[in-house]
Amino acid sequence: MFILVIGLFLSAGLYVYLGFQNKIVTVSDGRGGTTQMRSGEKEWKTRPAQLAALVVLVLSLLSASVTVVPTGYTGILTTFGRVENRTINAGAHLILPWQNVVKMDNRTQKVQIKTEAFSSDIQQVDLVISVNYCIDQNTAQVLYRTVGANYYENVMYPRILENTKAVFSRYTAENLIARRNSLSDSIAEDTAEDLQRYGITIVSIAIEDIDFTDAFTTAVEAKQVAAQNKLTAETEQVQKTMEEEAIARRAIIAANAEAEKAVIAANAELEVVKVQAEAALYAGEKEAEMNKRISESLTDGLINYYWIKQWDGKLPTTVLGDSNNYMIDLTQ
Repeated sequence: MFILVIGLFLSAGLYVYLGFQNKIVTVSDGRGGTTQMRSGEKEWKTRPAQLAALVVLVLSLLSASVTVVPTGYTGILTTFGRVENRTINAGAHLILPWQNVVKMDNRTQKVQIKTEAFSSDIQQVDLVISVNYCIDQNTAQVLYRTVGANYYENVMYPRILENTKAVFSRYTAENLIARRNSLSDSIAEDTAEDLQRYGITIVSIAIEDIDFTDAFTTAVEAKQVAAQNKLTAETEQVQKTMEEEAIARRAIIAANAEAEKAVIAANAELEVVKVQAEAALYAGEKEAEMNKRISESLTDGLINYYWIKQWDGKLPTTVLGDSNNYMIDLTQ
């Protein structure tokens, strides 16, 4: 603005200087001739250089009165350094020569930050963080008035660092890697809350890299190896136990099978004995019944009949005595 004003004043001064010149008059030289001399009076006379100065003046006024705001930007109008309450949208606009337009980028922008933080167990962590953000078009003039064009360096950068260190200090070093996504969300949430009053929107924050010290990395690797060895030993022990249990179960199953087989055989044998006993009982009962019926059907006459029928015509050769203690031979 200062250079423009100086240029306008110089152009106007040059135009006036070239326009007003001493008046030239013709006087007699006393020898019958004439000569031209400058008089003390001034006269206005248009000259080519004067026209050129006028053209420069007009072009300077036009260039100072026309401004172009690119797409994606908001124009902040200032008058002698004072921020106006209105903004200028994208496009060409006419302004007063003594006004200025500061172009604020409303598009989503990305910055990458390299910093360090400490975990809750005092382990140093080197970080690379990418931040996507944008500014509100409606409050861009407020941001410029209260913070200025360097709002990233003055407001955003310090708060991002502060929130990053605060979030990382909540967790141990071992938990930081597993919580990378939640860490990014926590940093973005805290930072967005801080910057909201400035009209700055945090679109996203991503942790691109987390790097620990060599000593801590070595310790973690050793711990992981030990844990893996322990897991391998436990797995082998579990597998061995499972195999032994399987062998025991097979032995139990075989013993149960043999016992069930013996029980089945014993039951079968018992059933056979039972059937045989029932058959013998039935046969005995049948024979007794038969004998009973025969006994009931026998008479003295029938007995004599069968005795005579079976006699072969021969007399007995021996008989028993009265007391049945001796036998008499009839052949003697």
